[in-house]
Amino acid sequence: MDELSWEIGTAFLKGILFEVCTAPKPGLVSPNSSGAHRDMNILTFMASSGTIAPAFYLCAQAGLEHQGPITSLLPQLRKIGIVYERNLLKATNGVNTQRGILFAAGLTCGAAGYLAQSTSHLTAENVCLALAELTQGLVARELKSIKKTAGKKLTAGEQLYLTYQVTGIRGEVEAGFPCIREKGLPALQTALQTGFCLNDCLVHVLLALMTCVEDTTILWRKNSTVLQKVKSWSAEILEKGSFFTEKGRKEIAQMEQYFLQENISPGGSADLLAMTIGLYLLENKEFPVPYL
Repeated sequence: MDELSWEIGTAFLKGILFEVCTAPKPGLVSPNSSGAHRDMNILTFMASSGTIAPAFYLCAQAGLEHQGPITSLLPQLRKIGIVYERNLLKATNGVNTQRGILFAAGLTCGAAGYLAQSTSHLTAENVCLALAELTQGLVARELKSIKKTAGKKLTAGEQLYLTYQVTGIRGEVEAGFPCIREKGLPALQTALQTGFCLNDCLVHVLLALMTCVEDTTILWRKNSTVLQKVKSWSAEILEKGSFFTEKGRKEIAQMEQYFLQENISPGGSADLLAMTIGLYLLENKEFPVPYL
């Protein structure tokens, strides 16, 4: 396998590992809590992360070797994803820990590999634009034609599209991750200049993402009213200084208790936190702040 494929895949493997190890994350799995999830914990995520990691490298290599337009790369990436989705569910005894991030990171690694054929400098911006080109028409093909018919079992994403017209992770990848480019990465770049450790910076990025993500995990468990409350509450915490102030930390602790009580999990935002980390590392190689 090409060295560049290892570099691309490793950036996103680090992304999913850093994300799950960040704490506190209201409603989400972390080293200290299972959040609002009764069927998984940090060890479940370690098992699934190790299982899906090869998919990132294989997708990057597929992109690097692909000849022809980038849109014709998608079926090959899908085949890799299907194999590793099956492996993931086997490793977790059927628990869906990281199917969303497998989809998002796999496609992004493929787009990055393809882009690397023509440029020696991968940036978050140009990889996101390549991803948008790779997945052009995805929402129209997979969601807009969906109709509720008797006897047909719809996925959670399909049902949420019919109910709320939200496009979920498909919409994010086809648009080139607008929430990451407009909220996640700017928040990360700002946080890294504060002098706080990496964990604290990543909590801040999660909150920034929670202000804008149309989080399908929240919608699936609750409704659009709760999602709007989560967005507004996250914005209020940011105004109070985020995880960098005592007021912000107290508010996050209150949010965590409320999410546990109400069974709220911002899983979609967690996936985009992992993607934000991966895209940052792909461009910058390492973090300029300590881990402790």
